[in-house]
This record gives sequence, C-alpha cells and structure tokens, in this order.
Amino acid sequence: MPNTAAAHLQKPAADPRLWQLDRRVIFLNHGSFGACPRAVLAEQQDWRERMERQPVKFFVKELDGLLDAARARLAAFVGARTDDLVFVPNATAGVNTVLRSLRWRTGDELLVTDHEYNACRNALDFAAKREGARVVVVPVPFPLRSADEVIAAVLARVTPRTRLALLDHVTSQTGLVLPIERLVRELAARGVEVLVDGAHAPGMVPLNLRKLGAAFYTGNCHKWLCAPKTAAFLHVRADLQKEIHPLAISHGANSPRTDRSRFLIEFGWTGTSDVTASLSVPRSIDFMATLLPGGWPEIRRRNRALALAGRQILCDALGIPSPAPAAMIGSLASLPLPDSTSTAAPHSPLYADPLQDRLRERWGIEVPIIPWPAPPHRLVRISAQLYNSLPHYARLAEALTAELRERR
Repeated sequence: MPNTAAAHLQKPAADPRLWQLDRRVIFLNHGSFGACPRAVLAEQQDWRERMERQPVKFFVKELDGLLDAARARLAAFVGARTDDLVFVPNATAGVNTVLRSLRWRTGDELLVTDHEYNACRNALDFAAKREGARVVVVPVPFPLRSADEVIAAVLARVTPRTRLALLDHVTSQTGLVLPIERLVRELAARGVEVLVDGAHAPGMVPLNLRKLGAAFYTGNCHKWLCAPKTAAFLHVRADLQKEIHPLAISHGANSPRTDRSRFLIEFGWTGTSDVTASLSVPRSIDFMATLLPGGWPEIRRRNRALALAGRQILCDALGIPSPAPAAMIGSLASLPLPDSTSTAAPHSPLYADPLQDRLRERWGIEVPIIPWPAPPHRLVRISAQLYNSLPHYARLAEALTAELRERR
C-alpha cells in the first residue's frame, strides 16, 4: 500500500481515551472480547441504577417495552424485522439455542468447516451425538486464493442426508469474511438450512438479514459494535420460530399471553438477569456512529483499510505472501507463523502459546497467537479498531521478528 494511501492510518481515527483500555499496552485483540467505550458503560450504569431503584416495576412493568425498543434499534442496524430477533448473552449461546432445539434422525448429516470456532463446534458435536446425526467436517484451505475455494469445498460435502450447515460469517481463528450470501443461496437450492455463526460480523461488515435469508443467524454486539459484554442476538426466520426455544425454559412456555409471538414471549423472560447490556446496544450503535463523519460505513472502511495495511507490514517483516485475498478481509487478519517449539502445557483453552505472553510482557503488545489448525502450527491474528494506528503493527512486526529470531 503506498505511503500516501496509508497516511490517514498513521494516527488513531478516534481518541483512545474514549475507551478504558490500558494505554501502556498496544491492544491489537479487539476481536476476542471487544472493548466498550466509556460513554456506553455510563449508559449501562444508568440502566442498572434504574433497575435497582424499583426492581419490581422495572422487570414486571417496564422491561418488555424497553427490550422492544432496543430490539427495534438493533434490528434496523442488521436489516431484520424486529419480531424475528431476540437477545441472547453471546453468539455461543445463540448457536447452542438453535442446536439444542432442533431434532434430527439417525444418519442425518450436519455440515461444518474446520475453521469453525471451537466452542460452537463442541456444541454441534454434542447435539449430533445426542440425536445420532453425523458431523461432516469440510476442510477449507488456509492460505487460500479466492472465495470460490470455500464455495467448492462446502458444496462438495453436501449429500442428500445433509440437513443443516453451521457456517461462520467471519472466521475467528483465520479472520476470513466468508462468502455467506452465496453459501446460503447455494445450500438452500440443495435443501440445506444454514445456521450462521456471525459472532464477528455486526459492526464489521454490512448486514441485511432479511435479504440473506438464512434460517438462523446469531451475532455478538460486544465485539465490533462495542456494546457491553453479554449483549448478542439470535435471528430466526419466521417460518422456523415455533421450533426454537431458549436454553432456559421459563414462564413463557405456558404464558397465556397472546399479544406477541410465542417466540418473543419465551425469549423475553428466561429468569432474572442483568439485561442492561442489551438495553445499552442502541447507545453503542449511535455513539460509535458519531466518531467518524461517515458514521458506520466509514468505520467499516477505515478498520478494513487498517487491517489490510497492518497485514502487509507483517507479511513484509515475516517474508510471506498475503495468505488470503483482500476481498475476504474485514477488521481481522491472520497470518501463519513458524511452528511453535514450546512443550509447555496450555494455561487457557483460548490462548496457549508462550509467544503471546512474551509479546505482552516484553513488548507491551496484546495480540493472540492461535494454535491452528492444531499445534504446533499457529497463527498471529490482528484486529483493527478506531483506537489503533499503523505504528502499532510496525511495533508488532519488530517484536515478532525479534522473538522468532531469538527462538531460532
């Protein structure tokens, strides 16, 4: 990327002090857990205080209307009908909700790629084992040359027994924006419904769930929308809502209410919980839109440009070609690293490589080193958010080359 094209990326696009992140750390891991701006956290605290001032009134009299308003704002952002969308704690819960609700026959096949997030893959394996179904894993190459390779790999594994495909919109480990519109369309033509794991998509890529037409779609609001943790949604196509029930069966299961769908009634109350994260989603959407003159379209463009430029800096430093076409990159980018030589036992199910600790402790950089597809193979995955800038990735390139040289 020419220097003139990257000049606007040399500084953060928004004041990093708008977030509570430790300014002594270069934070290149927004993708894992997000980061919530101070203004949105203040909004959540206001909701908490309102909830605690009069809990009975809040939960019994007010909550339905408050959640309806929040759902409506989120639905408009993701291109959905308000009544087709409900709040869940996170995308993993959304995937589990669908898989635990559906039923299959012995021998039915459930499709998934080898890029699927481990937690959701575990949920699929659990559901398949319970029902006697078979999980069919689609190997998708990485590095790869084009989105066509993904399409071809998935469709090659479809059989007359395929009932459901669990597919990422944006892959967690490899940071790829999959051609989800084409996949949903091609699979529908073959009679296969799709559950889209859109954990990273809201706020990273434009969404129009009505146009997409997937049977099920779940996405996080705490990542690229920058909402508080435990804010996520599940979108279920209207014709399938009678089949889907919340993980916690509660009062809605036998409620005599007729003012709304059973789907909304069941998900609207699953037990007492802190709903303030969900109620803060509209504030997150609106606040983030004020940070750049072009609002959300400009946020997405800027973050993508920064991810691509940062990726190129790392590719140059590591002496490797770009592992995926630019068209498949959003606000995340992953690159292969030399295999790990560590024999240490992993201390976390998410991050097990000592290189990640060394980058944090020696260099002040927080970035994930991901074992993929399995140890000792590994990736480094960068994120790009408005508080990041090109010098952050240059510093990471310096740190990685030094650490890898020392280990050799």
